[in-house]
Amino acid sequence: MDLMEKIVSLSKRRGFIFPGSEIYGGLANSWDFGPLGVELKNNIKKEWWKRFVQSREDIVGIETALIMNPKVWEASGHLKTFSDPLADCKECRERFRADQLKNKKKCPSCGGQLTAARQFNLMFKTFIGPSEESANVAYFRPETAQGMFVNFEQVVNSTRKRLPFGIAQVGKAFRNEITPGNFIFRTREFEQMEIEYFIKKEDWEKQFEKWLKEMKQWIKHLGIATKNVEVIDIPKKELAHYSKRTVDIFYKFPFGHEELYGLAYRSDFDLKNHNQSYQDPQTGKQFVPHVIEPTWGVERTVLAVMVESYKEEKVKGETRVVMNFPNWLAPYKVAILPLSKKAPLTKLAKGIYKDLLPHFVCEYDETQSIGKRYRRQDEIGTPFCITVDFDSPKKKDVTVRDRRTMKQKRVKINKLQQYLNETL
Repeated sequence: MDLMEKIVSLSKRRGFIFPGSEIYGGLANSWDFGPLGVELKNNIKKEWWKRFVQSREDIVGIETALIMNPKVWEASGHLKTFSDPLADCKECRERFRADQLKNKKKCPSCGGQLTAARQFNLMFKTFIGPSEESANVAYFRPETAQGMFVNFEQVVNSTRKRLPFGIAQVGKAFRNEITPGNFIFRTREFEQMEIEYFIKKEDWEKQFEKWLKEMKQWIKHLGIATKNVEVIDIPKKELAHYSKRTVDIFYKFPFGHEELYGLAYRSDFDLKNHNQSYQDPQTGKQFVPHVIEPTWGVERTVLAVMVESYKEEKVKGETRVVMNFPNWLAPYKVAILPLSKKAPLTKLAKGIYKDLLPHFVCEYDETQSIGKRYRRQDEIGTPFCITVDFDSPKKKDVTVRDRRTMKQKRVKINKLQQYLNETL
């Protein structure tokens, strides 16, 4: 079993990620985040928001609609250019991305003849109102960026921000991908953490380098090793028509080096197309700002940190599986484990659990042997296990076990919260 299979299996078994609609046979490349997965995902989004919005003076947040006026996508160019070249097999009817085929005429599945490539728009179409008429056509947003661009002037007027400043958003986007796959790496429904950072044209190179450094620091904060990350400048001939420089940050996934994040200089393309401008409060000059756009994928971040954190160790002849998440990232911070189901221990353990619950995301577990419970907490990445043993009621202390080292330490019950705050 390769690493990817192990992570997919662990994700389902331990409640990180489930196949979508599984009881009805599933839906291709649809995934649901379970109790642990949603905690992991939320930890990433909360930390990102705190780091890039709440802790900064130059960035404000926004949340825009999933379905926008179709004129937005006309102005942004998505209706004309947001597409992939597709070819169909005349024999098996399977559809393929033409730009990813080695032989443009032969089906890679059955060997049949392929049709000529044609452009296929990636946006999900829907209808507003009860009748499915062309006048009622709308689209689920394929990116979060345009919601920030169309609200630019309103954000400036309401917050009185001055250049350079950014607008940040975390939210869903939808793309009708023809070749989704590799677990949660490429899906049709996904979340983005994105910033549009507005600048003067002459400052773009300095701001671009600054944001590249910020993104590298975030990757380090996730616990991802530098050796597994590669920064690649997109060749000029492959750049989007509005971009003067784009950098893709690749991560070494088990299925190959693939894009994790992106950083683009979008010039003034978007604001100009939406007729949004800015008035310099000092000079009174009206102009269209330029934009630096750092983009982070939420699901790809989840997958990268799971790949990076997964470890197998030999302990007394057995394989110990550990998710070595950074403490801030771990879904559960503490597990409270009574050594026995007997009343004196469970009563004390449940009291500790209730006392710690307002301060930490905790789990209480009294089933199976203590060894198996330790192994389960190791697999889900819980930093600390608190064991209530037979000495605890008398001595008023417990054993705290560290996930990384497996070392145990006696800590007084009334000092537990302080100890956990310091160590977490």
